[in-house]
This record gives sequence, structure tokens and C-alpha cells, in this order.
Amino acid sequence: MRHPTALPLVVALLACALPAWAQYKVVAPDGSVTYSDRPVAPRPGAKVSTLGPGGAAAPSAEQSALSSLPTELRGLAARFPVTLFTGSDCAPCDGARRLLQQRGIPFVERSITSEDDAAALQRLSNGRTVPTLTVGQQAQRGLLDSEWHKLLDLAGYPKESRLPRTWQAAPATPLVARVPVADQLPNVPAAPRAPAAAEPAPDPSLPNIRF
Repeated sequence: MRHPTALPLVVALLACALPAWAQYKVVAPDGSVTYSDRPVAPRPGAKVSTLGPGGAAAPSAEQSALSSLPTELRGLAARFPVTLFTGSDCAPCDGARRLLQQRGIPFVERSITSEDDAAALQRLSNGRTVPTLTVGQQAQRGLLDSEWHKLLDLAGYPKESRLPRTWQAAPATPLVARVPVADQLPNVPAAPRAPAAAEPAPDPSLPNIRF
């Protein structure tokens, strides 16, 4: 006879089976899954998810912002995601951000502040110029208003803003996830101690003198 509470109990046990400390879930290109309690730098092709209570994937600030879009814009953002790549102390980057905000384009911002970021941008857009705009798979380096609007038009984005007045893009994040310094240091074993020098054996030919 089946107990009516057996299934909920099994589900609860499975949820508890996840490591209580796990905050990040990493799915490698080969499908293998690992968990970590610290931020990790994903390998090419890997997917990192932040876990919430009970092991459920917690939505990121970007996912939360995009999920609050009107249906039309949410569909466009899923098919042709818009990403703005910016740098620090970059006046053209400020202008690029204003262009997207004034037209009402939901976008994700990635900051280029390290060599790893610049190398990743090179792979994505064949250049290291900021600002760079990507719409789907198309990239436009440098702020050229007419070219940026043309890309957005081809993707089907409205020419005038249809964003809710309260909508805000998520804060910019680095293109490449940062790894804590402690995690970057190799685990080098301590050098073995040198054995103590052995005392020379007494010479039986010498007199045994004590002080």
C-alpha cells in the first residue's frame, strides 16, 4: 500500500541531497555538472547558474529585468538579444547607452576592464573597440548612430520606446567572470625540509676527552 505522503517526502529528500553550501551550478560542454560555493570562471561553452534556496536556479538581475518586459519586446530580446560592450572613462560609451535608452531598447551591458575581457571581446566581434553593439549575431564596433539604428531596425525593434517607465537595465557586469585571487593561486606543496646533518662518528684513535 502506497503512503500518500511518500512522494513529497522523496522530493524533500532529493532537495536536501544538494550540498547546502552550493551557490553556483556549472554545466560543462560535455554535460557534466559540478557545484561550487564560490564564483567560478566558466570554460568556453560552459554555463554557470546561480542557485537559490533548495537548489533552484536563482534568476539573475538581467533575467529579472528581461522577464518584466512587455510580451513583444520580450520575444525580440529572446530572438535578437542586444548587448552593449563598454569601457571605463569612455564618453562614446555614455552616448551609446543613451541611444539605446532613448529608443527603448532592452539591453545587457558588459564592461571591458581587463585583458581577459578584451580577449573575449576580440573573439566575439573581431575587435577590441568600445563601445561595441551586438544584435543577435551581428556586431557593430564604434558608435555610429545610423548603423546602430539600422541593426535594430533589421531585428524588428520599435523605433520609439515601448518600455515601461519603471524599467531599468541591470547594472553592467564584466564580460569574463572574475575569480577570487585565492582560487587563482596554484596549490603548490610545501618544499620538504632538508634532513639534519648527521654528527660525525667519533674517531677511535683520539682520546675520549670530556669537558
